[in-house]
Amino acid sequence: MNSSNPIGVFDSGIGGLTVASAINKLLPNERLIYFGDTRHLPYGNKSVQEIDYYSQVITNFLINQKCKAIVIACNSAASSFSGLEHNFLFFNVIDPVIQYIKKTETIKHIGVIGTQATIKSNIYQKKINSVRRDVKVSSLATPHLASLIEEDDERLYENQILNSYLEDEKLKKIDSIILGCTHYPLIEKKIQDFYKSGVRIISSIEHIASYIKEKLIREKLLNQNPLCLKHNFYVSKYSRGFQQKTKLFFPKSIILQEENIFS
Repeated sequence: MNSSNPIGVFDSGIGGLTVASAINKLLPNERLIYFGDTRHLPYGNKSVQEIDYYSQVITNFLINQKCKAIVIACNSAASSFSGLEHNFLFFNVIDPVIQYIKKTETIKHIGVIGTQATIKSNIYQKKINSVRRDVKVSSLATPHLASLIEEDDERLYENQILNSYLEDEKLKKIDSIILGCTHYPLIEKKIQDFYKSGVRIISSIEHIASYIKEKLIREKLLNQNPLCLKHNFYVSKYSRGFQQKTKLFFPKSIILQEENIFS
């Protein structure tokens, strides 16, 4: 594998762009290939078998694009994906968060909000308690958030949907909360406003890029050469709304390429 090969990133929609943007900022020499599976979003209400199938197909697509590393920028996919055996690096948005929690001893009671698929998998509790048995984990499925964020739907705030989730009994007395969906950083300020700085907000986008950088350095795959990079952005179903939202993360004009890779 060559260090100049691209990094592949995939998600069901715009949430993964928060991850791609974080990687681009810390690793400006790396070329990105992004795949948004807009045809099947959101993943959070799909079965494990469905999510695994979509992830396998997208991963094979990114392998064919000669990616040196693949980032599963979706918690639902990361908690469902059975994986593939190939000679390249795999990253997800969960492990960097677990590494942070392992090193942060002041965390004692942590809340997790995420999709039905992520919460049902219990992946955060399993991984957290494998490194910190002293931490209490309270998980809550927030099934409507990702879709409302994807659609930029005002009902998220007007109908107090967000607050009704955060006021749930399971999240009482927490000192930290994991944003267990890559869509959620887009409403992080609203969540912070709710807690009024009384709860630590933990988001994968704050940790994923440095986590990837460390691994690339260790494997001697970090691209050190500043190049005129052209990122590629693919979606399984084109939408004007998705095209517009890319400007939130990549100010330069992005050309979305529709690629229906599913049979």
